[in-house]
Order: sequence, then structure tokens, then C-alpha cells
Amino acid sequence: MNNKNQFNHISIKGYRRLASVDVPIRPLTVMIGANGVGKTAFLEVFSLLAASARGQLASKISELGGMNDILTRDQAKSLVCQLSMRKDETESLDYTLQIDAKGHAFEIATETLKQSPDLFKYIERHQLNVSAYDNRQKPFNDWELNPFESILSQIPKNRVPANLKGQLASSTHYSAFVLNVASNSPIRLPQTMRPVTLPGQNGEDLVAYLYYLRETEADRFEMIEDSLAVAFPNFKRLSFPPVAAGTLALTWHDKNFSTPLYMHQLSEGTLRFLWLITLLQSHNLTAITLIDEPEVSLHPQLLSFLSGLMREASQRTQLIIATHSDRLIGFLEPHEVLVMDEEEDNGLTTMTWADELDLEHWIEEYTLDQIWRMGIMGGRP
Repeated sequence: MNNKNQFNHISIKGYRRLASVDVPIRPLTVMIGANGVGKTAFLEVFSLLAASARGQLASKISELGGMNDILTRDQAKSLVCQLSMRKDETESLDYTLQIDAKGHAFEIATETLKQSPDLFKYIERHQLNVSAYDNRQKPFNDWELNPFESILSQIPKNRVPANLKGQLASSTHYSAFVLNVASNSPIRLPQTMRPVTLPGQNGEDLVAYLYYLRETEADRFEMIEDSLAVAFPNFKRLSFPPVAAGTLALTWHDKNFSTPLYMHQLSEGTLRFLWLITLLQSHNLTAITLIDEPEVSLHPQLLSFLSGLMREASQRTQLIIATHSDRLIGFLEPHEVLVMDEEEDNGLTTMTWADELDLEHWIEEYTLDQIWRMGIMGGRP
């Protein structure tokens, strides 16, 4: 992915255990740390900012449990997020959103969008007092203000430079851990044939997407089948038998069996891997892709292959991953791994890129997962 128009830095104050973190964002960010240290919380912050850019801030805060639940306990009355996007080698856009708790409700206290280094402000908000300027730096105020939603969501995206609004709003959160693979789940059932651009957050469009891909981008579909053949040596091909008018099933052909396997016959690990590689190889990924625990139910031997797919996908999306898998870390480079640790005196989270730690001597003799298990990188219970 080109560094231009890419989010490159985030600061978070007051969100759950993320009381005060300030960290660069890279094309591939893989977070590792103990349970409860804040990996999922970091993904939630991006989801919250995306919802805010879509005009869904109030509903997202409610979904997350309300302001009093998401704020750092006993230490914060406000959530402050600062996100930077690089426009080019010399200029960046800096977006800040501060949300204050007001009893059981909330108030947007401040919101700014400024261009650095000249510090011109496209948006400046202090509660209900708002100033906004378009790409030509001319003032405008031609909308009816909704006080519970961000100004960013309420102005046309073509008035915001570098499409910051569109890219932030399109961020998508996936969780392999909560992917529904039960016997009657959408991913296992026949699906309506229609053009779709992604396999769906719960695999509800996996069959339709793979079929559409086969019909419109045969090379991309073949890459997915080639990936499955590498991961599963007995895999032969996928096919799409019709079930009813406009409805298709997906079958898996195995070299050891004369009849194909239907989706309801595949193991959880196989089904999750199929969904995951289809997602990662899509050319339609949003500007930011968040994935929680992609290693769930996967055989350790598949993790090397997964790391390569993640690295390749990060050329088309900013990929932010939360993982508990030390084995997965073993296939990554230090500049791709963000270590999350807990401060001993207060239990709050720190975040450090592995390549900023003194690991040169250790890397010569050990793999990154071995170093992590030895406790040298931190991020351990």
C-alpha cells in the first residue's frame, strides 16, 4: 500500500485499559499480548471512529456498553482519539475527537481536523460551536447540526481533503473467533447468487462472492484454489451446484473421495481458513481491515501460509490484527509486531513495536515467537 493517504499514527486517551497510548500505525500491525491487556479494545477504537465517520457514533457507544463502561475506570471522564493521515511526504491531516461522559449520556466536547504543518483547520468544534471549511479553505455551514454525531460525518466527503472521511468510515472489523460456523449458520448454507464484493463479516456472502469471482476474475479465483491446494494437499477444486432458482451451494472436491463435500460437512478449521483466505485475497478490502484472532481453529502448519497472505493483503489495506498465537508471531518480522504489555503499578496498557526493542542479539539465535515465550519482549501474563 502506498504511504500516501495512509493512516500513520494514533493516540488514545481514556478507553478501557488504553488510558494513554500513542503509537505509529504501519501497513501490517499484528498485536500480541496477554488476555485482557487491550488488543480488542484497540480494534474497538478504530470501529468507534469508523462509526463516528458514518454518523453512527451514538449507536456504537450504546453497542459498546455506554460511555461509563468504555472509559478507563476511576481515571477518565473523557475519551480522546487523535488520528493522523499522511497526505504526502511533507503534509498530513490530524483528526481529533473528544467525547465527554454526561451522566449516562455523552457530549462531543471538541472535534478538529487540521492540516500540518501549516495548522489550517478544516473543522473546529467546541460543543455546539462549529466552524468548517472546504477543500478550497472557504467557510461553509449548510447542514442541520446533529449534536450527538461528529461534524466529519455531517459534511460531504468531497469537502474533506484526501478522502479521510471515506477511508475512515469504510473500516471493517472481522472476528474469526465469533465467526458463526454452527450447522445452520449462513456460511454453511446455500446462498443467493448475486454480485458481492466481499465474503461477509460472518461468511454470509462467501458462496456468492466466490462464484462471482470465478465468473468475473478467474485469475483471482484460481489464486484462492491454489492457496487451498498448498494448505490442503488433497484439495482438488471448488464447484457451485445449483440448489434452486438463483441459489447456489458450494462443494469441496477432495482427491480421496469420489463425491464432493458440502459446506456443512467441512470442519470448523477448514471453513474458517476458506473464509479467511478469501477475505485476505480480495481486491475490495476497505482502507482499514481489523481482524480479531485469525488463528482460531487453524492448524499450526497453516500459520506460515496465513502470515504470507496477511503481508500481501497489507499492500491493499491497512491490516490490524489481534492475536494470541505465539506461533503466528514466529512467521513475522519485528517491524510487523506490536507488543502490548501491562504496567505493574496500575494495570494499564503500554504498546511498543518489536523493532524498537533491543532484540538484535536475540534475533541471531532465536525466532520471534521463542523470544516472546522467553519473556524478553514483554507481552506475557
